[in-house]
This record gives sequence, C-alpha cells and structure tokens, in this order.
Amino acid sequence: MLRSLFAGISGLRVNQTMLDVTGNNIANANTIGFKSSSTVFQDTLSQMLTSGSAAGGGLGGTNPIQVGLGVQVAATNTNLNQGANQTTGRPTDLMINGDGMFVVMRGNVATYTRAGAFSWDNSGTLVSPGGGRVQGYTTFDAAGVHTGGLTDIVLPEDNGATPPLALSSYELGRDGKLTATFEDGSKLVVAQVALANFNNPMGLARAGETSFTTTANSGVAELGVSGEGSRGALSPGSVEMSNVDLAAEFTNLILAQRGFQASSRVITTSDQVLEDLVNIKR
Repeated sequence: MLRSLFAGISGLRVNQTMLDVTGNNIANANTIGFKSSSTVFQDTLSQMLTSGSAAGGGLGGTNPIQVGLGVQVAATNTNLNQGANQTTGRPTDLMINGDGMFVVMRGNVATYTRAGAFSWDNSGTLVSPGGGRVQGYTTFDAAGVHTGGLTDIVLPEDNGATPPLALSSYELGRDGKLTATFEDGSKLVVAQVALANFNNPMGLARAGETSFTTTANSGVAELGVSGEGSRGALSPGSVEMSNVDLAAEFTNLILAQRGFQASSRVITTSDQVLEDLVNIKR
C-alpha cells in the first residue's frame, strides 16, 4: 500500500486536532482566567531506504535516503501570558498582576486557577463560581507575616469578644489581606489569600472550571502570598479576562483548514494512483 495514503491520513488527524484546539480557544474568548493552547506538530519515524556511507576507496560519501511516514501531535502548549484587566467593582473579585495562581479546594483536591471571580457562600466562606473553597492563611505573627498552613477564608459575623461587636464592613487589599471592620470602628486582619507558583506551570493539567491540577512534570505547588518571590500583586475589584488572541486564532483556523484540504488531496491522489495500478491488469 502507498505510504502517502497513510501520511495523508495522519495529516487529516493532526489538522483535525488543531481545529479542535483552535475551536476551544475561540469558544473561551470571553472566559474569565482562560489560558489558550497551541498545537505543535512533529514528523513520525522515517523509513530508511539507503543508509549513509563514509567516503573511501576513491568514492565520496553518500547521504541517507529516507521517506517520512507522516505527522503526529507533539504537544498542546498552554499560553500563560497575562490576560486583559476587566474592572467589575465587586469587592470579592481578584486579579493577579504577574505570576501565581489562586488555590481552590474542591472537596479534598487542590486546584489552581487565574479566574478570580469569587463570592461568599451561605456560611461566609470565599468560594469560586463552581463552589470551590478559596484557600489562604488565617494566622499571623506580630509583624503581620502569615504563619501556619492553608485553610478556608471565612468572613466572621462579629469580633468574637464579649459582648460581641458585629461586622460592619470588610476589604480585600492588594496584598490579599481580608480586613474586617466592626461596629465600633476597630479593624482586624482575618485572612490573606494564598498564591501558588510552579517550576513548570506549562506542565499543569486542565481540570475544568478554568482550573488546573498538578502533574509529575509541573512540580509541586510553592505556596505564598501576593508579592512574595515572583508572585504578582492583586487587583481587587477586577478579574483577568481570557488571553485568547482572536486574530491569531482565525489565522490558525485557516492554516488548519488548508492543511486538512491538502492532506485530503494526498489521499485522493494516492487512491487514483492505486486505481491506475489496478487497471494495468485489464
């Protein structure tokens, strides 16, 4: 059977994958915190017809003669570039300016996201739109530096004193600290939003709801807060929009479509060659 026939089929498959990835990017052009992906192709193994030889015996060297056997998808790389700022004015919305991801617990599973459209649930816990619990620090030393491990961020109803003073307002700062103000005007920092960094953030796996989970190639989450290390500052009242570049995606659509058409033409031509071959017998 002709090698070109199967090479054409592999071309159809990878260009269909490129169409799938591009279509998903375009579909999420308005998704908060979405990170686009790009498709990387590579050729498959090549069949060796004649191996190369060194010069000798009065003759020059010869190069190998090989025929490629098609193409395959090498990677779908995640584009982690910053998305545009969208001001919402909602006090619980957060945007990261720089590196880092919010830590959100779904049950006992930690996920990581750039989508900072948070809100309070009925128990006063800061949650993502899908109900995941945003994680942070709730204990601090005398200098105001966070201590201890991560826990849910819960807005208190009062200051816990006797008699209790009711909560009158709250504020999320650029450092991610949640400051509660009580009815007598006293203030208390009750939590600080945590941010996670990774040695290889492109190694994270998508987990739905615009979030990621760790893999063996991402490395473990390095936890901290806004401004620590390379972690970016937070912008309260804003969210990070999708980083999809529609102009680039439409160009990719054209490239994938033309690649698909060209591969289908290879199959058609190979079929005609086979038909001519069969007709030789008549």
